[in-house]
Amino acid sequence: MAAKFEIKMTANGQYMFNLEAGNGEVILTSEMYKAKSSAKNGIRSVKENAVKTERYKELTAANGMPYFVLRAGNYQVIGRSEMYSSDSAMQNGMESVMRNAPYAEVVDLTK
Repeated sequence: MAAKFEIKMTANGQYMFNLEAGNGEVILTSEMYKAKSSAKNGIRSVKENAVKTERYKELTAANGMPYFVLRAGNYQVIGRSEMYSSDSAMQNGMESVMRNAPYAEVVDLTK
């Protein structure tokens, strides 16, 4: 099964997307957008920036769990990972985004 971006509508009527790996695991989540076209632009930005290691920023949550964000060239966050149990698991997550995002299909679940 191939990786995919899924565009969804949130309970408050905004749009967001998840990048899912081939196994169905969510590996990156977007912010919320007011317009579907903005969510689609966000996907294009993820596809473009995912292969650039300098676009990733490793962070630690208040509970001590590592996670990462993917940023565009203007440093705006375009995707956020889940919380990971270890730094090595986080590294695997970043590698999965790098590998999967550029070729992932886009599935619009709002139709």
